[in-house]
Amino acid sequence: MLPISRFPGAPGRAQTTVWNGMVFTVATADTYDLDMRKQAAEALAKLDHQLAAAGTDKSRLLSVTVYITDMALKPQMNEVWLGWVDQDNPPQRACIGASLEDSDLIEIVAVAATKD
Repeated sequence: MLPISRFPGAPGRAQTTVWNGMVFTVATADTYDLDMRKQAAEALAKLDHQLAAAGTDKSRLLSVTVYITDMALKPQMNEVWLGWVDQDNPPQRACIGASLEDSDLIEIVAVAATKD
């Protein structure tokens, strides 16, 4: 049986899970008084850190789902995304309007392959 590695997150949830060469992770901004560009940049920086902790990086992303509280803010998120994403290895990406906790404007759910 293959082991499952879980990295702590909020109570009752793992922030990152690694299983069978796959990384499943979720990132949000930690600061709630930011605008979309700042929250997106903070969430993507956290995603970089989580991927590295799991032994991979954004070049290995397979799929990303971005949840946004206000789809009118999607162009601002896209500006940050295009500056962050590995242009040679872009993942499949979907953006979905959603109600999020607290003052989150964005939540990013990602699936990546490990490097081994």
